[in-house]
Amino acid sequence: MYKFLEQIVADYMTRKPRTVGRDTTMRELGELFKTQDFNAYPAIDGEQVLGIVSKLDYLSCFVFSAARMSPRYPDLMQRTVADVMSSEFIYVAPDTRLTRVLELMVNYRLRSVPVLDADQRLAGIISREDVIHAVQDCT
Repeated sequence: MYKFLEQIVADYMTRKPRTVGRDTTMRELGELFKTQDFNAYPAIDGEQVLGIVSKLDYLSCFVFSAARMSPRYPDLMQRTVADVMSSEFIYVAPDTRLTRVLELMVNYRLRSVPVLDADQRLAGIISREDVIHAVQDCT
């Protein structure tokens, strides 16, 4: 298990993660969640990461209350990622130790964490499954 203490993000992250643009509609995002087994996508504009959009962000479009009346379904489906994404998000660097990633995932209940390089560009993403793989490799 001591070997795990030395492992870093770069050794286990997915280097070319799937992303969405800020103008991706909820209809398109719903299709991505339906056809691909991801819980969240980095939202990008060019090479800049603007935020993270998760399944929970998508589902939040459909929460209604007396204070928030239900818009028409076609109107909901035209909302964009920019409307629902989390623009404040936790990220790590490629040289971050996996012990720190694990701590962040457990403390903040994160399923995946974007990996940004020194220029704040998307270098990859690291998921719970990646960390599990690292733990199994090291035990």
